[in-house]
Amino acid sequence: MSTEASTRQLVVFSLGNEEYALPITQVHEIIRYTEPRSIAAESGWVRGVISLRGRIVPVYDLATRLGLPGGEQASGKIVIVETGSDMAGIVVDDVEEVITVDVAQIDDVPSSDGGPIEAIAKIDDRLVILLAPERMFTEDLAVALAA
Repeated sequence: MSTEASTRQLVVFSLGNEEYALPITQVHEIIRYTEPRSIAAESGWVRGVISLRGRIVPVYDLATRLGLPGGEQASGKIVIVETGSDMAGIVVDDVEEVITVDVAQIDDVPSSDGGPIEAIAKIDDRLVILLAPERMFTEDLAVALAA
């Protein structure tokens, strides 16, 4: 039995009292929060852009995107996520851990409508919401940057 097929490594982070996760294969790096440079965008969850070693990276407020109350970001983190050929940052409260979960611990979300939530991971007595990076972002920022 292949270990790769039966387990997934996840980067677990917090937003308020909830725990979320991304596949480690799509997390490029985690950096301390720095205030993004504002850009004009229609979506309230677009924070702006940062320069990451010379590359302009859009930054999104994940709490706002998910409909959660926003918090104080001075001590937060920015998780740099790779989605295919693109890269984007998401603002989170804190990065908790990297864990390996068995695929049997991951359940589909019954009411998932193709939004950013892919599944729920049951880890002991915790429920960790697994996000799908390719579905977290819309064209809003690309449109704003092109303007």
